[in-house]
Order: sequence, then structure tokens, then C-alpha cells
Amino acid sequence: MAGRRSAPRSPRVLDPARMSAGQWVACAATALAVTVSLGGYGWYQGIVGNITTHDVDTDAWDRPVSVEGVVNLLILGSDIRSGENADYGEAEGERPDTMLIASINVDDGTATLVNLPRDLVVQLPGCEPAEGYDGMIAQTAMLNSAMTFGGVGCQWSAVEQVTGVHLDHFVMMDFTGFRDMVDAVGGVEMCIPEPIADPKAHLELDAGLQTLDGEESLGFVRSRYSTEDGSDLSRIERQQEFMGAMLRQVLSSEVMTSPVTVTNFLGAVTDSISTDGELTVDIMTDLAIAMREVDLGNVQFVTVPNGQNRSDPNRLSMREPDASELFQAINNGEDLTGADEEEPEETDDSGDESAPAPSEITVDVRNNTGVTGLATEVQAQLESEGFDVTNTGNPEARFPGVTTVYHAPGQEAAASVLAEAVGEAVVEQAEGLTADLELVLGQDWDGVGGGENAESQASVTDELGGTTAEAAQDSPC
Repeated sequence: MAGRRSAPRSPRVLDPARMSAGQWVACAATALAVTVSLGGYGWYQGIVGNITTHDVDTDAWDRPVSVEGVVNLLILGSDIRSGENADYGEAEGERPDTMLIASINVDDGTATLVNLPRDLVVQLPGCEPAEGYDGMIAQTAMLNSAMTFGGVGCQWSAVEQVTGVHLDHFVMMDFTGFRDMVDAVGGVEMCIPEPIADPKAHLELDAGLQTLDGEESLGFVRSRYSTEDGSDLSRIERQQEFMGAMLRQVLSSEVMTSPVTVTNFLGAVTDSISTDGELTVDIMTDLAIAMREVDLGNVQFVTVPNGQNRSDPNRLSMREPDASELFQAINNGEDLTGADEEEPEETDDSGDESAPAPSEITVDVRNNTGVTGLATEVQAQLESEGFDVTNTGNPEARFPGVTTVYHAPGQEAAASVLAEAVGEAVVEQAEGLTADLELVLGQDWDGVGGGENAESQASVTDELGGTTAEAAQDSPC
């Protein structure tokens, strides 16, 4: 756990003059691992002069407090289409195509990367005009739109004020920088389960295990409309898979033992990134040293808990209180990998060892509370617990005053599993159900788990469904 709250500081933890040759090798490997997982940030001092820096006045807004031992970076993948990036289409203004918070706990040697979907609608704070930008009034809009109106300072402010996470620095990379970075390490091996054809992303791939070059890798992480369900969330899953694969690639002996490859990699990175002026080579080196014992299993990828936006089905909203709990855990420097936690023994309080898993249970959710949209919210919560929610809506046949789990004959065990997950519910048998179970939300509904007073409500940090860099690509090839 993190210590006392403090002002931002340089996390120097080792004296470089006292480090052995073996420690320097470990630090170099760690530095590359962290830089790749954070979007390709290079710290090689000989070519660091290539980096573009921006002066950001972080005193212009009320900031969350920092936490000692935790360094949080805002990572931006810019979709600017000028210069060399013009080959990738046209876009109005500059905005992050990819945005995430990279949280490094320098005490525990862990890193957590939280993706913020580009379709996420939030309450944005206002931003004053800046050079080249008109500024904006406070408004409800997509989180990544702050960059368009107020530049990187406005985007930094928006992320801090929306999440409550103190950001120490930012790193931004464009399309061509990402492409060149991949080419510099000889491409990245990926398993492509099904053929992909996406003209908008300049991507056409056959199925199977293959090495993607820079252009193909860029198309893979950008592709949205010709894979899975076409959503930004599916694209984020592919980006996390790719980051895990690239991390393994950079740490491979072939890359680490080739001075030419390492130099080319760092040159490609530093030539195409922008940072704040406070992110110095000394701070970057300190981070690398502090993370000298990083393990792929300690690099965690997660996506902020979310659900469909009520006003626009094509947009997302943060799911509360899960999102706030996640950001609080990030700000506290908690390890979300669960690496140090023992797996609990699975038991059934009823003594019935044949109780089905949530994924084997189908549920209809009916809203009898009069609160608009509640059934959809509960659907997202139950699905995050693993249940298969097949339908939502208002009651059609049963109108109980209190929350009730109705089950078909023979589904008593399934009803007990759902009732335990819900926390407070009456269980009754009913005929004519279209699913195994029907959950009718009554006036006593207090949330999945029974609200804050539930004895064993799981924390969102235990149910994120994220993945580590070690397991980011479970290859089906």
C-alpha cells in the first residue's frame, strides 16, 4: 500500500554508482518493459533530445493530491492527421485515439494500465483559451474531446477532475511513431484467430500466427469496424493483447542483446513523442531503476468499468460506484493483479456441490421500482458477475413489492446462487419463465450485493476482468 500523501517527487530509490553490472542489465530490461507497456516511451539519454516537450500549467485547476510511492502517467495516442500522419485519413481537430492512465507503484514493482474508452461520455470541466485553442465551457461530452478545444493541458485537467487520480506526467505518441517503433524491433508476433479486412484501418490479415510489421500493427490496434462487434471496447481488448505481445517481444533475448535494435527502437520512439517539460531523463531513469524487478505478471491491463450511455446508445458512461472504486485503488497504488493473494476455496454454504456457475445461469431482469433504466444497470452488474442476462424490461406477469428471484422447477440451486449474489431477495418458484430465473427488482432494491451494508460485497478491484502482460494473449493458434 502507498504511504502518506505528498507533493510530486522524483522516485529515486537506488544509487546508480553502487549498482552491479547485473543490476544494470535488469534495469535496462525493466526500462524497456515499462516504456513499451506505457505506449513506447524511450529514456535513452543519447537521443532524448528528439523529444518534443510542452509546458502545462497544472496550477490552473484544483488537482487531486498525489500519493507517495505512486507515479501516474497519462498516455495519449494522438490521431492528428497532419504531416506524415496524413496518410491515415482526415479528422477534425486533434484528439486522443487511445487514452489510458499508467500507474506505477515504485515500492511494489507493479504497473496498472487503465484504458479510458474514446466513446466515454463525462461531465467535462471548462478550459481557458490557450495558444492555438479556443477553450471550452463545462459541458457533457466525450472525454477525449477536451484535447480538441484546449490542447493537452485541457485534456490533462479533464482526466484528473473526472477520475480523481493525480497525474504526474503525460506522454503522447502519433501514428507514425507507433509504426516506426514496431518496425525497429522487427515486428510483433500475434495470433489472429480470424481473417481481418478493414479498409478504414488500412488492414488486411489472414488468420493464424504471424509477425505484424509496423503498418499492420497500427492497423490492428486501430481497427474497429471489421472485427468483433465493432465497438471501442473490443478495440481496447485488442490493444491490450498487442501491448502484452510487444512487451514480451522487447524483453526477448534477440531484442535485448542487439545494440542496433535497441538504438533503432529508442530512436523511433523519441522522434515521435511529446511529453511535459517536467518529465526529465533523471525521472525516467529513476522509474526504470525502481521497476528493476518488474515481472510480466505484475503489469495489469484493465478498462474503466462502463455501461451504455442513457442518452446515446452509441456512447458509454462510467459505471458507478465501480469506476470510483477503481480510481481510488489506482490512486492508492493497490496491486490489482492479485499475485499475492491466495485463491479462495470455492464452497457452497448450502453444502450442494452441484450448484451451477453464474455463466451457466440465464436471467431475465424486470424493473418494478419505477426508476427508469435500472434494469439495464443491473444487467451490466450481473453480467460483470458472470450471469447470462437474456432480457430486461418492466414486469409482465409478476409484480412483487420486494425484490424476488423467481425460478423454474428444478432451478432451486441456480436461484440460490443469484440470491446470494444479489444480497437481499425472496426466492419463489414460478411457471412460464422464459429463462432459468427471473429477477424482479422491488422497492427495497439496494444494488447487487445489498449495497454498502452487505457483509461480503466484492470490491470492483477483485472483479475487473483485466489481464496481465503475462497472459495478455492466450493464443488459440
